[in-house]
Amino acid sequence: MIVTAAPTVSRVEINLAKIAHNAEKLVQLYGSKGIELMGVTKTVCGDPDIASIFVNKGIHMLADSKIENIRKMRVARVNAQFVLLRSPALSEVEAVIKYADISMNTELAVIKRLAASADVSNTVHQIILMIEMGDLREGIIPSNLERFVQEVLQLSGVSIVGIGANFACFGGVKPSEENMRYLSELAVNIEANFSLPLLYISGGNSANYNWFTANESIGKINNLRLGESIYLGRETLDRKAIPGLFTDAFTFVSEVIESKVKPSVPYGETGQDAFGRLPEFCDRGLIRRAIVAFGSQDVLVTGLTPELDIEILGSSSDHTILDARNVDLKVGDEVKFSLNYGALLSVMTSVYVTKKYIN
Repeated sequence: MIVTAAPTVSRVEINLAKIAHNAEKLVQLYGSKGIELMGVTKTVCGDPDIASIFVNKGIHMLADSKIENIRKMRVARVNAQFVLLRSPALSEVEAVIKYADISMNTELAVIKRLAASADVSNTVHQIILMIEMGDLREGIIPSNLERFVQEVLQLSGVSIVGIGANFACFGGVKPSEENMRYLSELAVNIEANFSLPLLYISGGNSANYNWFTANESIGKINNLRLGESIYLGRETLDRKAIPGLFTDAFTFVSEVIESKVKPSVPYGETGQDAFGRLPEFCDRGLIRRAIVAFGSQDVLVTGLTPELDIEILGSSSDHTILDARNVDLKVGDEVKFSLNYGALLSVMTSVYVTKKYIN
């Protein structure tokens, strides 16, 4: 469980029952066509309570981009197979061998170091090769894949157990019927040319929902890596809610520390704000301006949506300014906000925000 050193004036309320519901429904949905899920825990910093919910609802592979989070879950005795979600850094190879069952890889230099470290530890480390399919984040160029596989197969300390691709993270490229078919073809060729059975053909992430629902045939794809769909109940191409899922498993709450009627436009000679921007303001006359006790150091403020009929005007590092409109906010009142993925990621990482679990 994530805890902070002392209670803070801002918190995120985490509804474990709603997370469990979403996980269960998505396991059933994707399982109907033979797709197994990796539960992505990086969003919640490897929280063991949430990780255990995933396992209890049938998600037995947990994927995280931080070795520290994988170690945390192992120490908490979460009974799962752990996957390092990004290509390991050379400097962390020994820790990867120690804590991760599988890692995703794109560089021969890293794989060779993993193999050597695994040999020293008298083990075999499993790897999934990530293929570049257009999103231009990580990935092996498809035309180089067979030569790449051939070189990896010479190493004794690693075992290729799958291939995968990433979509809609950096370049926003959609997982389409065409590129999913191509990924399946690459898997078929590798299995045939090298007599190498692949356990995992990992076709993407929460962005794959539309592809999955629109296509009866999913080819060789048998694995997806889900985080946002479970936490926020949405697909990630248009952020539309997935039917039957909760979109409010997380709520950000903070306290009003000032509430006064003030002008809507700053007065006096102006320059840059705290972050080097030249702010612009709309003259609305006198408005009730409320300040809540968080800022950009605590959460991605642009990823918050107030539940009341109020508007976020902007923020500094530790203050967020609201136009309270017709809401009579008083000092000490609490204001609730829904979060998008960026806000959720930042607020779960922040040590300045208390994590409160409700069921």
